[in-house]
Amino acid sequence: MVDTTIGEIIRGDREVFPPFLYAAYRSTILRAPKLPLIEVPLTLSELTGPGPAVSAVLPEDADLTRNAGTDGEAIGQRIIVTGRVLDEDGRPAPRTLVEVWQANAAGRYIHRQDQWPGPLDPNFLGIGRCLTDAAGVYRFLTVRPGAYPWKNHPNAWRPAHIHFSLFGPNATARLVTQMYFPDDPLHDRDPIFNAVPAGARARLIAAYAHDVTEPEWALGWRWDIVLGGRQGTPFEETREVTR
Repeated sequence: MVDTTIGEIIRGDREVFPPFLYAAYRSTILRAPKLPLIEVPLTLSELTGPGPAVSAVLPEDADLTRNAGTDGEAIGQRIIVTGRVLDEDGRPAPRTLVEVWQANAAGRYIHRQDQWPGPLDPNFLGIGRCLTDAAGVYRFLTVRPGAYPWKNHPNAWRPAHIHFSLFGPNATARLVTQMYFPDDPLHDRDPIFNAVPAGARARLIAAYAHDVTEPEWALGWRWDIVLGGRQGTPFEETREVTR
């Protein structure tokens, strides 16, 4: 949905979704549209495929602590991140492809442009994926990511977060968002988090789940993802994932 009645382009519901242009998040100044959007009809091939390569998703893909192809285990506090993917009516979205990527425990990505002097972990790729089950549940084992500097403004640090991507049945049905942890002192200083309208920010924060925590192994966190509606999770993209 695009609202141009007040001279600005709005991404979806203004009470839920961040705007295309949020000046404090400096890269949006360059990439935000400056003219009204034009709807381009999707072709048949775009509407019908190619969907996610579901046959290639393996159980070990959801274990970020050991999916680097090495004999070692990732360094950091083990965490289990789980939740349900639901549609706007609260119904589960089964067999949704959920992908995650994140920094390691020191706040470093394996990426050639990430050159700040945080240590790399040879046993951590920082990527994973899984399919939701019949109840719409996803589950990842990973390590808690660290904060990292990102040069958006002086002394800028991103709070700990995990990126989520959800794929529907074709290439256009993709949603991207971020999950945060509670009580992070960097939330109030982060332009990306604060680009989300105040009333919807809590939907991006996971809750500690003692019933998910495994004794002497890993802390549990629960975060549900709602694909639309007034209680929808704020996304960077608003195209619906359908099943």
